[in-house]
Amino acid sequence: MHQSTDPYVRVRGAREHNLRGVDVDIPRDALTVFTGVSGSGKSSLAFGTLYAEAQRRYFESVAPYARRLIHQIGAPKVDSVTGLPPAVSLEQRRSTPGSRSSVGTVTLLSNSLRMLYSRAGAYPPGAERLDSDAFSPNTAAGACPSCHGIGRIHRTDEQLLVPDPDLSIRQGAIAAWPGAWQGKNLRDVLEALGHDVDAPWRELPARDREWILFTEEQPVVTVHPVREADRIQRPYQGTYMSAHRYVMRTFADSKSASLRARAEKFLTASPCPACEGRRLRPEALAVTFAGRTIAELAAVPLTELDGVLASAPPGGEAARVLAEDLRARIAPVTELGLGYLSLDRTAPSLSAGELQRLRLATQLKSGLFGVVYVLDEPSAGLHPADTEALLTVLDRLKAAGNTVFVVEHHVDVVRHADWLVDVGPLAGEHGGRVLHSGPPAGLAEVAESATARHLFASPESPERPRPVREARGAVRLSGVDRHNLRGVTAEFPLGVFTAVTGVSGSGKSTLVGQALAGEVAGRLADPGFPVQRLVEVDQKPIGRTPRSNLATYTGLFDVVRRLFTASDGARARGWKAGRFSFNVPGGRCETCQGEGFVSVELLFLPSTYAPCPQCGGARYNAETLQVRYEGLTIAEVLSLTVEAAAVFFAQVPAAARSLRALEDIGLGYLRLGQPATELSGGEAQRIKLATELQRLRRDHTLYLLDEPTTGLHPADVRVLLRQLHGLVEAGHSVVVVEHDMDVVAGADWVIDLGPGGGAEGGRVVASGTPSEVARTPGSRTAGYLARALGV
Repeated sequence: MHQSTDPYVRVRGAREHNLRGVDVDIPRDALTVFTGVSGSGKSSLAFGTLYAEAQRRYFESVAPYARRLIHQIGAPKVDSVTGLPPAVSLEQRRSTPGSRSSVGTVTLLSNSLRMLYSRAGAYPPGAERLDSDAFSPNTAAGACPSCHGIGRIHRTDEQLLVPDPDLSIRQGAIAAWPGAWQGKNLRDVLEALGHDVDAPWRELPARDREWILFTEEQPVVTVHPVREADRIQRPYQGTYMSAHRYVMRTFADSKSASLRARAEKFLTASPCPACEGRRLRPEALAVTFAGRTIAELAAVPLTELDGVLASAPPGGEAARVLAEDLRARIAPVTELGLGYLSLDRTAPSLSAGELQRLRLATQLKSGLFGVVYVLDEPSAGLHPADTEALLTVLDRLKAAGNTVFVVEHHVDVVRHADWLVDVGPLAGEHGGRVLHSGPPAGLAEVAESATARHLFASPESPERPRPVREARGAVRLSGVDRHNLRGVTAEFPLGVFTAVTGVSGSGKSTLVGQALAGEVAGRLADPGFPVQRLVEVDQKPIGRTPRSNLATYTGLFDVVRRLFTASDGARARGWKAGRFSFNVPGGRCETCQGEGFVSVELLFLPSTYAPCPQCGGARYNAETLQVRYEGLTIAEVLSLTVEAAAVFFAQVPAAARSLRALEDIGLGYLRLGQPATELSGGEAQRIKLATELQRLRRDHTLYLLDEPTTGLHPADVRVLLRQLHGLVEAGHSVVVVEHDMDVVAGADWVIDLGPGGGAEGGRVVASGTPSEVARTPGSRTAGYLARALGV
């Protein structure tokens, strides 16, 4: 059949990651869902192959010079893909957006609102009309000059910089200074400048204290270090930097998140006195629309903003057109259940699911036709009530003449599909095959499919611990007043499994991740407090570079390096553990500096990564790879899967314990050296949990997890729940923020927030056992929970 009339996208020989030469045909103009257990290869097929190939083809039509300015993901490993239209990718971006990024900038709604104020705003008499850029806090034309458009001023004072004035400078009185050599250098410079570094801080003259902490001067002096018996130290030129200058520079410029977080401890943030936290210049704040400034409208929920625009008095053709455009852009955002957000809500405070749905809403308004949308778990973080709205939006995208590919685990979304591509049967090297490609009903015939067992399961009540456990004490919160929580009182029982539910934006994460975590952390030192440890397990990456991996994060790599150091080959050469690290010079390959690959600059084509020509991707130099442990080199050990490593290290208790914890939580398919950048948020969370499980202690621990089932196949959810309920059986307490009603149905206690999101939420609607909450009138969760309970 001629390609232009072929209604299918046809993939031949896909080999990305663990895909095993996959051949599959997928219809266009349909909603296709890619399913399979975590790590089976479904994302490698949808994103790594189909989207990557669509992007590659598009960039071939772009001018070569322009290609150099755009990040390209490179060509996928596939023999051929035919019938593939242009594609738009909406991934759950794991990277953290910048602090200046907001709901308004993600959805482009801020652009429209600024244009409305520029063209149709009410200006003071005689005021000059402003360009739209003058209404943006992110431009030089609009930003408040005092706070540079941030809205807050960071300050510090002597009490923050020197928390213990009884200490001398040599003893570390200036806590804000860096540690190690840099801190010693600053103390030596101060001493060379003639200051007393051995007197208690409080005894120094006030004028000296002020200069030491706050001077902007940077004098250079010759420092004569104190000589140590075993090393020669020569004089050097040292530059002084005050504590205030060091803290402000680190906070503003450091690329290290941990250094910035440390610097922030010595700062207090308060609203900018010039703009009162509104981020803009006075000229912009003097312009109003419907009697409000742009800062005031940006701070209200989108549902309220829509009402203001609808009821605004007519102000000419420009005002009418711009207001209608804004309302048309707001509509898909509220349709996706995000009407509780305001335009100035910062992007870092949004969940991955909220961010993806905001971008999806923007695509709805764009009106594209004939493209492929590739979505990554759009139901993540969605209450069942919001999932229904999502399905309506996906149907609208399809009805507009587009093809929709969705990587998804949510059973309701899978059932809604026109076409199902099930990848498996298991994860990693045990997956990578297409088990079924066709209408969902056909999957029922595939015996080895884990998806089929859950999709066509009989409706009987799922397995859950019985009877409901009895609480042993409780942590009570009262008068919680932050974000949309207004004077909330909630009681979290201890020694049981508690689920916190509610629609998106109802206040769940604020109540658990901020209020409960803060209360418990503040009382851990109290001898009468029943909780001895607090463990928060989130979905943030376990590392931001390929040098961080599964083995390094869990501490397993330390054990492996000790084993290699103790081997005959290493002892004969006199090598220490550092020889077997790929992060420091010595044992690593210096051509790639331990990365295992090198970047190949192809000028007008996307840069590509190739295995290092020197070490072939092993990361170590040839001499290091001559040493073996039980027949394997250290590079070969890092390439083992957790499952294979558990057999290999069965007789090494320290390694076996780590590996068993990872296997028990369903991560046996990951490689020990798998870079942190290749792990999903759900995998990162389970690695953190496994790390905790392997060092399980008897102290009563409270585990807080934020949507632990996000990104998990129902089969993986069961594995995870077995571990979480095991923690409770061992005498600990578990609190999860959760939308999966099967998980909630198996909890001992449920706290339901709502009834809606944003200003319409923030209240405890129901609290009790699952069956009690399922009977609560006015709860958006009750009906879905009742269905999961089979009542």
